[in-house]
Amino acid sequence: MQKISDFLKNINELVMFKHSIFSLPFIFIAMIVSADGWFGNYLLLMGVLAAVSARNFAMAFNRYIDRDVDVSNPRTAKRPSVDGRLDGKTILGFLILNAMIFIAVAYLINSLAFILSFPILILLGGYSYFKRFSSLAHLFLGLTLGLAPIAGVVAVEAKITMWSFLLSLGVMFWVAGFDLLYSLQDMEFDKKNKLFSIPALYGKDATMFISKLFHSLTILFWFLFAIEAEVGFFTYLAIIISAVILYFEHKIVNQDFSKIDKAFFTLNGYLGIMFIIMVIIDYGF
Repeated sequence: MQKISDFLKNINELVMFKHSIFSLPFIFIAMIVSADGWFGNYLLLMGVLAAVSARNFAMAFNRYIDRDVDVSNPRTAKRPSVDGRLDGKTILGFLILNAMIFIAVAYLINSLAFILSFPILILLGGYSYFKRFSSLAHLFLGLTLGLAPIAGVVAVEAKITMWSFLLSLGVMFWVAGFDLLYSLQDMEFDKKNKLFSIPALYGKDATMFISKLFHSLTILFWFLFAIEAEVGFFTYLAIIISAVILYFEHKIVNQDFSKIDKAFFTLNGYLGIMFIIMVIIDYGF
């Protein structure tokens, strides 16, 4: 029993289940807007399974591929994928299992979801390689999470709408913006190991500026989404509050690098939860 408990604990640490909070709200925001309200218990279950399995695959794949880099980084050297708690075969089996779950769930949703499940998995895995040769990896990571709203609309309507595309662009720049801030922690390590990150190539000040630019684009695209989708007052209010949260995120990081984790996990987690609550209020259920 203890072995099972330790295994589950290590898997949780490997993929950080709690960080699913970044993508889950925007899948369901898109599903609510698409369905003009409650979209049903079946799609709720399918949405959770798809989001969690896709994220598990992406995180496990990233940890599997990055073992050679993580072992040299003091911040990541104690990850279960590096310190021996989980071997390569176990991680590989876990990511294959989650890929199969994701494809199966997509099949149960509709034919378009099933067709798109394969390129989505390729994109999710691609980030792990992309950051080894391009500083655009931050945007690529944003793209992978930015697919969430489009996936939500595909689940409900089996098509891709313009407003879901705009919402996804906002999510992409939101994630890329806070990934830039998070990457400041590894700036010196990335320089020494010739990894392609914007902080390593251009320094702190440029990174902070680009992150602010990305988050400005986030708010712009979310406003365009709101206009295109013809949402109500509370969704607009959510966007305004999001702008305030992102402002404080940058203020915290600019004042003290040691608080990057607080800005990255706490504030961005609150943003997603706040946003979906406002949308739920707007659609009255």
